Amino acid sequence: MAIRRKISEADGLAAVTQVRQVFEGAENEYARAAAFAALPRGVRAASVRFLLEELATLAPGNSVEVRVPPFGVTQCIAGPRHTRGTPPNVVETDALTWCAITLGYTSWQESAAAISASGLRADLSDYLPLL
Repeated sequence: MAIRRKISEADGLAAVTQVRQVFEGAENEYARAAAFAALPRGVRAASVRFLLEELATLAPGNSVEVRVPPFGVTQCIAGPRHTRGTPPNVVETDALTWCAITLGYTSWQESAAAISASGLRADLSDYLPLL
């Protein structure tokens, strides 16, 4: 079953383009973080949500919940479905890290300190980068 998109492809790609400019224009990780934080909240939110939707499209399913507070959450990867409470497979990270790993500016392994991942299916490195 295809996911229902909330961010149009045009809006998502436009936001991702602005985020890419931040990553490519920053001279170090501190400048990158400052420039990312300076982006309008709507741009950061649209890019995170679009990338979450891309992951859900690439790896459909309900066994892993990916959270990027405060912007979005999605379920992905085929496997046992959870219906109540906290799911057994959860990935949570901040927006800057999410954008960096999904766009290929850093790897899952390099960002491990900024990612909270629990459960057997919580390693998303096989699916990343997305774009």
